[in-house]
Amino acid sequence: MSNYHIKHLEEYYQVYRKSVRNPEVFWEEIAEEHFLWRKKWDKVLSWDFAKPEIKWFEGAKLNITENCIDRHIYTRGDKTAIIFEPNNPEEATQHISYRELHDRVCRFANVLKDQGVKKGDRVCIYVPMIPELTVAILACARIGAIHSVVFAGFSSKALSTRINDSDCKLVITADGSYRGAKTIDLKGIVDEALESCPGVKTVLVAKRINSAIEMKPNRDYWLQPLLDDAYHDCDPEIMDAEDPLFILYTSGSTGKPKGMVHTIAGYMVYTAYTFKNAFQYREHDVFWCTADIGWITGHSYIVYGPLANGATSVMFEGVPSYPDFGRFWDIVQKHKVNQFYTAPTAIRALAKQGAELVEKYDLSSLKVLGSVGEPINEEAWHWYNDVVGKNKSPIIDTWWQTETGGMMITPIPFVTPTKPTFATLPFIGVQPALMDETGNELKGNQVEGRLCIKFPWPGIARTIWGNHQRYKDTYFSTFENMYFTGDGALRDEVGYYRITGRVDDVIIVSGHNLGTAPIEDAINEHPAVAESAIVGFPHEVKGSALYGYITLKEVGESRMHDNLRKEINQLISDRIGPIAKLDKIQFTSALPKTRSGKIMRRILRKIAERDTSNLGDISTLLNPEVVQEIQERAL
Repeated sequence: MSNYHIKHLEEYYQVYRKSVRNPEVFWEEIAEEHFLWRKKWDKVLSWDFAKPEIKWFEGAKLNITENCIDRHIYTRGDKTAIIFEPNNPEEATQHISYRELHDRVCRFANVLKDQGVKKGDRVCIYVPMIPELTVAILACARIGAIHSVVFAGFSSKALSTRINDSDCKLVITADGSYRGAKTIDLKGIVDEALESCPGVKTVLVAKRINSAIEMKPNRDYWLQPLLDDAYHDCDPEIMDAEDPLFILYTSGSTGKPKGMVHTIAGYMVYTAYTFKNAFQYREHDVFWCTADIGWITGHSYIVYGPLANGATSVMFEGVPSYPDFGRFWDIVQKHKVNQFYTAPTAIRALAKQGAELVEKYDLSSLKVLGSVGEPINEEAWHWYNDVVGKNKSPIIDTWWQTETGGMMITPIPFVTPTKPTFATLPFIGVQPALMDETGNELKGNQVEGRLCIKFPWPGIARTIWGNHQRYKDTYFSTFENMYFTGDGALRDEVGYYRITGRVDDVIIVSGHNLGTAPIEDAINEHPAVAESAIVGFPHEVKGSALYGYITLKEVGESRMHDNLRKEINQLISDRIGPIAKLDKIQFTSALPKTRSGKIMRRILRKIAERDTSNLGDISTLLNPEVVQEIQERAL
């Protein structure tokens, strides 16, 4: 019996029990039956969370692109693999078949080889949501190069940090990108970044907006002529199961971003299996995840998960508001989308526009609705369920992380009864635990604690690039023999999980994890700033927005403050990207601190949230009087 496609609740419990009682046997069956291997593994799993060291399908040989492309050519070569929907609805949609995808990936892989890229080299991809992005990713995987995709909304400083951290030798970009009515000069951002990246020898540039850009001789090359001249076939590099597939950076609560390393075999098996079940994907369905491939959601559920299942995956270049707020629904109607996966931020923004914009379109093709990036609030859940899903398309509120590779807690549609704001039950093979602050596991139901996972799953990241100690310190040192997620959660009376939010200094804004430390570092570079503290506060569209408390070196006139606010946000935009700008900036004479000098963010958070009924005992602070002043001047 194959456990690859779960169809009812009883089967879920049966398969789940099997997956946790005998994980090796369970995952071995899944891997053996549904994927192509050049050599079978010697051992399914070896692990030690104390080191930490995790290996899945040890000794196996494979290439992930054979599983995502080649094996489909004989059975579904003419089937559409990718539907590319451009930013401008007037521009023609592209349907890329599995056969054509194979041709494009092989040509791109040969171009990379001609540029001296070898197995194990790192390639930075800073490309908008156009087909070249997916093709570049798969071309790297084809030849065993490690791709590092950087979201094409990040600043030159954020880009150079990531390029240097993983020592990339080649960058793939585009002349620019479209974002609604705007165009963005991506090549200019890359040029600025590369001023401080001595390791990059080559830049390949895709043409998208046809703008006149500067090309640096012997470094920059237009991509298309090279692809046109390249050979259309490329033998896949045979890789080891535990070879790195990609590095993807995620915000750290302290200091620089963490380059999470995902390896080939476990990630492939896990993304494919979660995709098939969490979306109940069937052969002729059209699947659309609205995320950007610059984030893990796009890696796992636009590229690898769908393609490993021979699915048709929509790739959208634009934004939900262009040319109007009906764009998502227009695309659903146009391509008869069956599974739709988006973020609560988008749902809230669309809900604000009312139901009329949704009702103009035929959404009868929708079977499953997904939510990702942050917990979905109850109001947005009901609007999504009633207005978009017409109460017939179950909502899967999926909880997972860059570090987990794929979904960890999620309903399975038509299998798990849903409950607003709850991610419900652990996915197959996932063993969650709720811990109290002293390190004891909270057993039973109706408990709340810190969310940990007590057994490895195939999609877990294996390390932080170049810094295994940081990987250990961040995820495996808080609770003994546990992976600590950094999130809090509660378990209700029937065992359903609800994520209650981060317990560290990471704030989720519009589904993006933003560490407060890098933002504060950027602000503190301003010559007028003495120190700063960032907290989150509730926002009706973004979920959370950023509130900055900033102490200046000299108390200037208040009319100067508006200019300072603009300069500070510009600094953040330049250093990190526009997504990290502050919604509110309050200038303070000082920040509340403990006697050891630690800023009391808990108090600042409560003031930002306008919840000052219980600030706790502030008498032990170094400067308790400043709390009253901050409260009185709160924005």
